[in-house]
Amino acid sequence: PDRSCPTERRELDLSSLKHDPIIVALDLEDAAQARTLVKLLGRSVGFYKVGMELYVTGGMDFARELAESGKRVFLDLKMYDIPETVKRAVNQVSQTAVEFLTIHARLSVMQAAVEGRGASSLKLLGVSVLTSMDDRDLQADLGFPATVTDLVALRTRNAMAAGVDGIVCSPLEVANVRAMAGGKTILVTPGVRSPTAAAGDQKRVATPAEAVAAGADYLVIGRQVTRACDPVSQIEQIHREIEAAEPVSTTHSG
Repeated sequence: PDRSCPTERRELDLSSLKHDPIIVALDLEDAAQARTLVKLLGRSVGFYKVGMELYVTGGMDFARELAESGKRVFLDLKMYDIPETVKRAVNQVSQTAVEFLTIHARLSVMQAAVEGRGASSLKLLGVSVLTSMDDRDLQADLGFPATVTDLVALRTRNAMAAGVDGIVCSPLEVANVRAMAGGKTILVTPGVRSPTAAAGDQKRVATPAEAVAAGADYLVIGRQVTRACDPVSQIEQIHREIEAAEPVSTTHSG
């Protein structure tokens, strides 16, 4: 064992927070690893993202388990298929306690998702452009004759037209998306990490303070926490950085 790692379990007291923007991405190999991390973090984290890797091994059973334990659940599947398939899949998710679900920000796909969600409380988030992509990727790999800024703007307009609840975008586009979408739209930003943390394979990144100041409601934090020797200390550090930020007045806190 690493002697620099703490041997005593501790938790943060977040009772004074009106809104906790941190979502920890459980990008782990299986449900057993995820359970271990969730137990270690305890009350220090209340909101978790279940993405593709964990979904393949743990599925909806693990998402339900998280919700039943009192945690908020963000299911990050970036659904993209023919509209009827998306509508039916979203309807299934809407019958669970999952709170957020991601949909590819193509207009017809998001419209189908809204129809499938019905009157449930499930919040739908349109995914704009992945944080691992930049202008060169769009033009070389996808053949898009547009910049990331242009494509995010187009998909933001599509999301508003479709009636979804929020948008996933990089922290570099948050301010523009907030100006377009308004204060009630939920903005979730991946690609967020402390100044001392590695960027990994993400290209459009910012610090927690920068993302909150730009208007982000939720920050998805992955490897900085999940691969840390002391995950609680990383959560503590991120909260300190957020407290030092000056949030814009229009941010959503629901």
